[in-house]
Amino acid sequence: MGTVAREINTVGVVGLGTMGAGIVEVFARNGLNVVAVEISEGALERGRANLTGSTDRAVAKGKLSEQDRDALHSRVDFQVGLAALHSVDFVIEAVPEHLDLKQAIFAELDKVCPPHAILATNTSSLSVTEISVATHRPNQVIGVHFFNPAPVMKLVEIIRTVVTAPEVVADVEALIARLGKTDVTISDRAGFIANALLFGYLNHAVTMFENHYATREDIDAAMKLGCGLPMGPLALMDLIGLDTAYEILDTMYRRGGRDRRHAPAPLLKQMVTAGLLGRKSGRGFYTYEKQGSPVVVADELTPAAGEHEAAPRPIGSVGVVGSGTMATGIIEVFAKAGYEVLSVTRGAEKSAKVCESVKTSLNKGVVRGKLSEADRDAAISRITWSTNLDHLADVDMVVEAVVEELSVKKALFASLDEICKPGTVLATTTSSLPVVECAMATHRPADVVGLHFFNPAQVMPLIEVVATIRTSAATLATADAVVSSLGKTAVDCADRAGFIVNALLFPYLNDAVKMLEASYATADDIDAAMKLGCGYPMGPFELLDVVGLDVSLAIQRELYLELREPGFSPAPLLEHLVTAGYLGRKTGRGFRDHTHR
Repeated sequence: MGTVAREINTVGVVGLGTMGAGIVEVFARNGLNVVAVEISEGALERGRANLTGSTDRAVAKGKLSEQDRDALHSRVDFQVGLAALHSVDFVIEAVPEHLDLKQAIFAELDKVCPPHAILATNTSSLSVTEISVATHRPNQVIGVHFFNPAPVMKLVEIIRTVVTAPEVVADVEALIARLGKTDVTISDRAGFIANALLFGYLNHAVTMFENHYATREDIDAAMKLGCGLPMGPLALMDLIGLDTAYEILDTMYRRGGRDRRHAPAPLLKQMVTAGLLGRKSGRGFYTYEKQGSPVVVADELTPAAGEHEAAPRPIGSVGVVGSGTMATGIIEVFAKAGYEVLSVTRGAEKSAKVCESVKTSLNKGVVRGKLSEADRDAAISRITWSTNLDHLADVDMVVEAVVEELSVKKALFASLDEICKPGTVLATTTSSLPVVECAMATHRPADVVGLHFFNPAQVMPLIEVVATIRTSAATLATADAVVSSLGKTAVDCADRAGFIVNALLFPYLNDAVKMLEASYATADDIDAAMKLGCGYPMGPFELLDVVGLDVSLAIQRELYLELREPGFSPAPLLEHLVTAGYLGRKTGRGFRDHTHR
């Protein structure tokens, strides 16, 4: 073969399910002629209906003119059987994720397609190399992984095997650019980039639900509100299809070094066996209005109103102990919500500083039109400033926001136990320490609860409410009621390292570092894959630099120490960077060498 770039004018698509029909639309929308192939007349009609439905929706939304839609349809030739692909320049299969099925199709394509044609697979988890050996042209076989829905999602992963010819890679990259998509080119490894990082996280969320650690609603709300993700993990599993998710995880476990992070949670297998496949079957982690519908309906797991049997205690006054940004944010949140707030810091200087920070933040709210001057003045009038813990004797609730050191927090809780009146709710804002340790430093562990605010507390809508094995139902009900009165969403979970958000987020970030460490892909490509392929607001390396590599390492160590899961061991690269002083934005040096501090 010469080095002249192939002219790709006619493409074939095999398999016209949701994915295949979406790929047909992408090619036809960009001026390419498409031969769209299915196994039978019935399947072909369903494929045609998929394409018609999608393009009609685009017209209705004003994303496509009727003229362009008709031109798009005129470029598509629907055919039964692979023989119709005798003169295509490029063909991509999008059939179910079964290796034997794909190998049989590729063996047939090898016979039918012209010698110059590139043969591509849209597999999301299978080995492209194993698919390629079914042909006599493995150097012309490549993975081209579109994301669902293909017309919308910008990312395409291009997977080269050890024998894929460089000019084939170049031709496919040029083709993807013609489609207006962004590609990342990687070698053939289980799960490629996006699924390798996504499915470890999804599987972990299923395990959390399976262990009754938190409800499905709270797990999903935590990741949407705490991390800005477009969907929670369990709702996303229902969208992907639990059978598909199981196949991907099982393949990744077998091909990816048998990492327990990818061993499918037992619950997943049980649900697939029981026919609970997600939206497509009308029931998965949630129950849907009908098969294929995105509308969730109530079922036996839906929380009833007034979920807690115990009645919440009335809370009128709140003490906040601490002087950092978290403490100042919490003071502001409670004062704006109408609570009498007592701020306690160590020393007059710190007290003045906290007072100044709260007033500055409230003034910014006025300038931005989020707060009236009268509301600001009322909030300030509700705050009392003190340097004496004894002044907390009469408050109804104390929220501690001091440094993340267990000895400091335990000493503080022992003092609060002596000072506060009976029935006062004692809350810790820890994000990584065991809440039960704070509780057991008191003689009233039933009154102690975790209230994990996210930074900045004024903005972030989520609070994780952490019950220890000793927290009473009344304390938990009170904490949930207080969070609701602040206009925030409470997610309840048990007292375990990382709670919900950090326990799901940091192993995913750690997996990304391990991927970089293995020289599998660049930090830029991994970030692009997660933002464009999964709709994440930030890529993992951007997020690590913002959070701080030292903070990430500390949390990852906590998770590893508690769960002893080999897949959770901190990536050596992360440890080396922290040791070398590369901490992210705060030092100006992290995964992306920051020029500005």
